[in-house]
Amino acid sequence: MKTLKFILGYAKPYVKQLALAVFGMMVLVGVQLIAPQIVRRLVALIQEQAWGTGARTAITQLALGLLGVYVVRTFMQFVSNYMAHVAGWAVVADVRRDLYQHLQKLSLSFYENRQTGELMSRTVNDSDLFERLISHAIPDTLVNAFMLIGVVAVMWSMNATLMLLTMIPVPFILLAMQGFGKYVRPAFRARQQDLADLNATLNDNLSGIREIKAFTREEIEQVRVATRINRYRDSMLHALKLMAIFGPSVEFASSLGTIVVIYFGGRLAFQQVLPLEDLVAFFLYLEMFYQPIRVLSRVWENIQEALAGVDRVSELLAIQPDVTDRPGAIELPERVRGEIRFNDVSFHYIEGEPVLEHINLVIPAGSMTALVGPTGVGKTTMAALIPRFYDVREGSITIDGYDIRDVTLKSLRQQIAMVLQDVFLFHGTVRENILFGNPNATEKEMIEAAKVANAHDFIMQLPNGYDTLIGERGVKLSGGQKQRISIARAVLKNAPILILDEATSSVDTETELLIQEALERLMVGRTTLVIAHRLSTVRRADQIVVLEGGRIREMGTHEELMAINGLYRRLWEVQTHLLPTEGLFAEVRARAVGEE
Repeated sequence: MKTLKFILGYAKPYVKQLALAVFGMMVLVGVQLIAPQIVRRLVALIQEQAWGTGARTAITQLALGLLGVYVVRTFMQFVSNYMAHVAGWAVVADVRRDLYQHLQKLSLSFYENRQTGELMSRTVNDSDLFERLISHAIPDTLVNAFMLIGVVAVMWSMNATLMLLTMIPVPFILLAMQGFGKYVRPAFRARQQDLADLNATLNDNLSGIREIKAFTREEIEQVRVATRINRYRDSMLHALKLMAIFGPSVEFASSLGTIVVIYFGGRLAFQQVLPLEDLVAFFLYLEMFYQPIRVLSRVWENIQEALAGVDRVSELLAIQPDVTDRPGAIELPERVRGEIRFNDVSFHYIEGEPVLEHINLVIPAGSMTALVGPTGVGKTTMAALIPRFYDVREGSITIDGYDIRDVTLKSLRQQIAMVLQDVFLFHGTVRENILFGNPNATEKEMIEAAKVANAHDFIMQLPNGYDTLIGERGVKLSGGQKQRISIARAVLKNAPILILDEATSSVDTETELLIQEALERLMVGRTTLVIAHRLSTVRRADQIVVLEGGRIREMGTHEELMAINGLYRRLWEVQTHLLPTEGLFAEVRARAVGEE
């Protein structure tokens, strides 16, 4: 019942189209009920053996009447089929839009355990099954139910006893449908899951084709993909086998009705209890009686297959985001000053060890704060908490005194621009990727942003300048070029808070200087949080925060931290080749043992 309500909720806006489709099918039912009556009348005329002008006229009228029936049937078939498809594909489009909108709302923690290919399969393949349900299953069920009622009424009026006898196989068909639904729906769910796994694997492998080639993993990945393909094939064949068993079983049961009519109807006709024309018409109606039953059995197959997809879609839509707007959330001012405070903040990922513990930190508006420390100490997590990619477990974070959990996500994230180490560029032109930061920017503003990012010169050397296609994830650009486009994107957003996560790593020295120069321009007048392993890039920060073990161990300017002679100085001396790395590793290991 819950699933049916879910489906009808999407079908409701298209009631008019569905009503037209059902109306067309109802007319078809009436038309099909007329045809056997014309044949019945023809047999009666032949039995009268009176060939003459009256008979010729009557036969002509019967033929023209049948022609009219077929013309009406053709037109109504078009109306019913087209309107059903209009409604069905409209529902599919609505489901896909809602799925994508819902996926955008879900928190990053949701995506950490999901593959892109699986989510694409649910959005495209599973939602596709709604069309079968709306365009075929529901209208066919209604129409064939009415067809069955109409045929039963006509056959009952002709001979009630023979009608009751033809219904003997019906209970067996109903039992078969019940058993079929019990086993087939889980089989189709398994098939859809295997299809999602196959899509996920293909997406991963095609995205990582360079790595596969670089590590000569072609044969291993071929086996892995082939395993997914075979698994999907087997689950598909299992579902089709169940369908193959069910279809012939219904056909056999319906054929028993023909045997019943031949046996009992023939006896009644010989005994002259049943007129010959009625027996002929009865045979024609018998086919019409079992046709809806056979159609309903096929519809039942489609329903079970479609419901498997509906279940998977509804499961995904039922997942609630971890991070969302609180009731009564307010809008931040159009442009904040940018003071950020971490107030006794602790955080851990779901079912994970603590990543941050009791962090207290003030980042003054317009200042530059650097987060440094060994890998895995929580630097990136701290940065991710500010735009609420995750919510703190304990404590609070405020911007200009506003608790970020009390403001809308949109107004919060509009205040923040990010330049990350792993730059993501969309498949499209350079122009489209820069304008991603501000779609309403003018051409002049876009070019100025590119100049600030030291990107304009190399962009103008591309084949089509700003209109050059850069490929998926910017595959046609170098790492430094992609980084500078991401900086231009951040410049164009013009947010008062800037987060830089390893923005100058993995590039050559010359490119690093260009990027560093662009970043320094970008940071002017903004509250900037920098995450860096290259300490030379943060030497001029207003404050440097040294993290270790999820806690703040040291904090101050470069000169102050060098004077402390603590972890920061050790890290600095390692990077400037003044201290053997073994000494630092030994110290870090000793600290770790001491903390345990």
